Amino acid sequence: MAPISTNEAVFVETAARLHFGLLDLRGDLGRKFGGIGAAAPGPTLLVSASPAETLDVTGDDAERAAGFARQFLAHQPDGPNVGMRVHVHRALPPHAGLGSGTQLALAVARALAEVRGLPANAADLARAVGRAQRSAIGTWTFAGGGLVVEGGRPFDPAQDRPEPVTLRPTQGDPEFAERIEGRREARDAVAPLLARLPFPPSWRCVVAVPDAAPAISGAAEAAALAQLPPPPERDVAHVARLVLMVLLPALADGDLTAFGRALTEIQLTTGRWFAEVQGGVYAPGASEELVHRLTEWGAAGVGQSSWGPAVYGIVDGDDAGRRLAERARGALDRLGTTGCIHCGPFRNDGARVWRAN
Repeated sequence: MAPISTNEAVFVETAARLHFGLLDLRGDLGRKFGGIGAAAPGPTLLVSASPAETLDVTGDDAERAAGFARQFLAHQPDGPNVGMRVHVHRALPPHAGLGSGTQLALAVARALAEVRGLPANAADLARAVGRAQRSAIGTWTFAGGGLVVEGGRPFDPAQDRPEPVTLRPTQGDPEFAERIEGRREARDAVAPLLARLPFPPSWRCVVAVPDAAPAISGAAEAAALAQLPPPPERDVAHVARLVLMVLLPALADGDLTAFGRALTEIQLTTGRWFAEVQGGVYAPGASEELVHRLTEWGAAGVGQSSWGPAVYGIVDGDDAGRRLAERARGALDRLGTTGCIHCGPFRNDGARVWRAN
C-alpha cells in the first residue's frame, strides 16, 4: 500500500458499537469476559488525516484524538519526527455506551497507517493505541460489522488477573506487526473473534441515547468490575447456551422473534450481574424507562448497550422502525430530557476508508 500524496487526505468513517453483554465474569474456566455486540446504524464518527510538518489535531474530541495519534506514532521507528494533520469531523457521544473511545482510537490509527502506506488490521491497531483491554467488541465491529462474538481474555483464577498468552503472527507486513505490537506483554493480545454473522437487511435497530450523566469507563469501570461478586455458574451457562443455541442460529435463519427473545433474556441476565453498581438491571432513569417502553411498543429485542445510557430496540421493516423511532423521541420529550435517536439497518461492513483531494 503506497503512502498518499501531499495533496490528498485519508477519510475513515466508523459506526458506534452496541455491546449486548458479557459472557462470563467468573473466569473459573480459564477465560474471562467475552462478549456479543454489533455495529449500530448510527451515530457515526468521521476522521481525516493528511501529511503535515508537525502533528496538528483539530475538530470534535481533538484532545483524545491527539493522544491516540501520539500513541500510534510512538510505535513507528521515526514516529516522534512524523508530522500529520488530523481532523475529527464528527465524533461519537462520549461515555454513552457506544464505544466512542475505541472507535475514535481505531479511526485515527487507521487513517495514520493509510497516510504512511502501512498495512494494519484492527487487532494490530487496537494494541497500538491501547484499546481492547477487556472487551474487543468495538475492535471487531470496526473490522467487519455484523453481529460479533469474542472469546474473552485468558485468566488465572488463582491470581485474579489476566494471564499472559502467546501472540500468533498477524496478517500483513510482519515488520509492521512487530512495531505495532511494540513488544508489549502478551497479555495485551486482543480477545479472539469467534463468530461474525450479517444481519438481515430488513431488520431495523432504533438506538436511543438520552442525555444523562456519563457512564463509567476506564479506571472507574475496572474498579466497578473488580468489586462485583462472581455471577452464579447457572447464569453464565444459561447465557452461553442462549448465544450458541438460540441467538446465533436465529440470526442465521433470519428469525427475529427468536433472536429478540434470546437477546432480551441475555440482557436481563447479565444486567443483574451489574445491578449492584449501576442501580438496577438497566441504568435508572430515562434508559430504564425507554427499555420498558420499547418492549411495550413491539420491539422484538431490547436492551442497554454497555453501561448506557444508550438503549436499543429491534424490529422488522422500515415502517416499524420509523414508528418505533418516533415513539422513542416522544418518550424523551415526556421524560423531560433531550437526546438523540438513530434508526436504520445494522451495519454489516466495518469502517469505510477512502482518499480524496
